[in-house]
Amino acid sequence: QLRLVESGGALVQPGGSLSLSCVASGETLDEYSIGWFHEAPGKERVRVSCIASSPKNTYYADSVKGRFTISSDNAKNTFYLHMNRLKPEDTGVYYCTADRFQSSACPLSYDFWGQGTQVTVSS
Repeated sequence: QLRLVESGGALVQPGGSLSLSCVASGETLDEYSIGWFHEAPGKERVRVSCIASSPKNTYYADSVKGRFTISSDNAKNTFYLHMNRLKPEDTGVYYCTADRFQSSACPLSYDFWGQGTQVTVSS
């Protein structure tokens, strides 16, 4: 059973940068589609970025395009969300996810979720 654990959430000033990590255990991520979701206070959880299983196409929500970068390190069985030029509206809980969905596109739903990490963007 795949297990995901996020880390890296923090309080950061607007315009700042932050990197989130998601360490996977139990299985390797090689054949998984992976992604990051953002749940702002009082709002629904939405996907901000993902990498498909094969080929490894990437996707970014319009709200983060050009500011966030998703990456993975198969040797460490870990993937990341690098966030730059952070805005107050980026505040919320970030969840990493994974799914065995085999496609060049990211899945609509995910089977495996981390516990979430809090990001607060405020001066």
